[in-house]
Amino acid sequence: MADPMYRQIADDLRRQIEDGELTPSSQLLTELELREKYNASRNTIRDAIKWLITRGLVETRPGQGTFVVEKIIPFITNLTDDPRTASGGEGDTYTQEVTAKLRTPYSNSPQVGVEDADSVKASELRLEEGASVVSRHQQRFIDGTPWCLQTSFYPMSQVEQGATRLLQAPNINEGTVAYLRKSLGIEQTSYRDILTVRAPDENETRFFRLPDDGRISVIETRRTAFDESGNPIRVTVTVYPSDRNQFAIEVGPVPHSAWVPDAPPSPAAAPSPGGS
Repeated sequence: MADPMYRQIADDLRRQIEDGELTPSSQLLTELELREKYNASRNTIRDAIKWLITRGLVETRPGQGTFVVEKIIPFITNLTDDPRTASGGEGDTYTQEVTAKLRTPYSNSPQVGVEDADSVKASELRLEEGASVVSRHQQRFIDGTPWCLQTSFYPMSQVEQGATRLLQAPNINEGTVAYLRKSLGIEQTSYRDILTVRAPDENETRFFRLPDDGRISVIETRRTAFDESGNPIRVTVTVYPSDRNQFAIEVGPVPHSAWVPDAPPSPAAAPSPGGS
């Protein structure tokens, strides 16, 4: 039994994509042109496009048309760092992690602000709700592609005790873990990560250039770091789009040869979730 007409059209378009006749980011014919080419109804063409969309081969852009999806090679982030030495993917460490895999990193200068802690941040940092916290927000890219959004929150008491660079816009290249150790003697000895998969908000959709129908989720990590007395010293929230990021968690003496290199697998849920 022959496949339905929409599947025949979808298969032909898929073949053109796989053979390179339709290159990444190229635009498909308009709906009217496809109807004329395949002698098909509007609903049949729409079903064919929908089939391609659900398989991540094309995307529709409102007011522009349908385009071949550009394949992105995922970046693998290892979430199991030594808390005493891990600087959380910030500053020079982020650059080294990415360049070690022959990729090109870029981060903008942090956007620094002071805000009142909401109930969630206050609970995580063990502060009174409304207490002042310093926020440091960065946009990060790999190979020119938007990769993650990261915001770290620090108690204002750290600035008052002498860690004044937290309030300054320049990137803390050695990482805030090393900076807090040197400036205040605060030793990060542990951290807790909470991962949440959710739909992107409007800002994330725009920054990561995601389809606006929400079919590509984001992974949000909330890392609360603690000193040797068990006191929280920062909270870092990092948002990763799932089409270009993967995570590894290693337990025990995993041999280096067992590490899975970055490769373009199926889309899944990239700089590690630390402070900036």
